[in-house]
Amino acid sequence: MRFRERRHDEPEINLIPLIDVFLMALIFLLVTTSFSKLAQLQLQLPEASSDSRPEDAALRVSIDAKGQFFINDKQLLNATPEVLRQAMAEAVQRKDKKDPVVVIQADRRTPHEAVIRVMDAAQRLGLTHLTFATQQHADGSAP
Repeated sequence: MRFRERRHDEPEINLIPLIDVFLMALIFLLVTTSFSKLAQLQLQLPEASSDSRPEDAALRVSIDAKGQFFINDKQLLNATPEVLRQAMAEAVQRKDKKDPVVVIQADRRTPHEAVIRVMDAAQRLGLTHLTFATQQHADGSAP
């Protein structure tokens, strides 16, 4: 009996499905990253200079390291948002200026929530001019 010698063909790898998978993954990544950029917060940060001083007609809100509020150096007995908003509204009525500058003086160890609470109260009262007070070193550089 005569047997034929079988030829073994080299196995062939089909790359088309692999390319399709990579293209779909690439399209997915491009679409999801473009949506995440739309959700980013756009900020223009203010510049600080050593010669700017808060105005006399400004509304000063100080917050100590424990989160206690002081409006124009008068301590609030209660730190709830309603009391803070009411005290700020009364202080604004005492000023002759319609939209005074709100100067937030916060200790470096002040809880973040306290600063946000002041900013929220100012926004609810329609006060649009906010600034943060900083301390200058003896050599003139910021801390």
